[in-house]
Amino acid sequence: MKPPSLQTIRSAVARSGFQPLVALFLISALIAFALIVDEVFEGGTAATDRALLLALRTPADPAIPIGPPWLLQSAIDISALGGFTVIWLMTAAASGFLILARRWRALVILVAAIGGASVLNALIKLSFHRTRPDIVPHLTQSWSASFPSGHAMISAAAYLTIAAIVAETQTSKAVRLYLVSLAVLMTVAIGVSRIFLGVHWPSDIIAGWGAGAAFALCFWIIARKAAPETRQAQEALRDEN
Repeated sequence: MKPPSLQTIRSAVARSGFQPLVALFLISALIAFALIVDEVFEGGTAATDRALLLALRTPADPAIPIGPPWLLQSAIDISALGGFTVIWLMTAAASGFLILARRWRALVILVAAIGGASVLNALIKLSFHRTRPDIVPHLTQSWSASFPSGHAMISAAAYLTIAAIVAETQTSKAVRLYLVSLAVLMTVAIGVSRIFLGVHWPSDIIAGWGAGAAFALCFWIIARKAAPETRQAQEALRDEN
């Protein structure tokens, strides 16, 4: 399976008139996902996946993770932030706020981004049906197929979309950067925790990050393109400040 041409993606983005920074992130996310898919198909990630998983376990006993005892509980807690229950409770809470604020377009964007990422993740899992890592004991429960990581993909779509929606209401560039950076940090932490717990190959996580980030960026672009007048007024206010 050949990854899409960089020139093809760049041309498509340029024709749409997207902002350069957003276009760069979108291209990077799509390429990361495509390359990982290609490598997983060909078995090119096997050695690296195994090495990284084993590096996080005690050599004498792969059932024991490296680090102090509290690190395991922290990984379990962080992993839960990308779980089905937390993601959809957060989505419900954010949706309630958007309904009360009468921000209907943002509500549709939020639900479509998270719901769409969830459906796409399930379809890809069914297509690949990759088994979970079997070289180290799992330190938390897991049931579905391994590729791509649902925690990584859906948390990326959820947290980045929410950060983008909230950031659009802010006039301070520092605040907007903080919100997006916080979303990225949470997404990365969730993915790393899944590797630490031994329930995902690292390539599962990278593919999930790529697909989830691309989903969030696409819907962020849709939101900005759908309300250009509001966006221009916000940007004018930011310039004044």
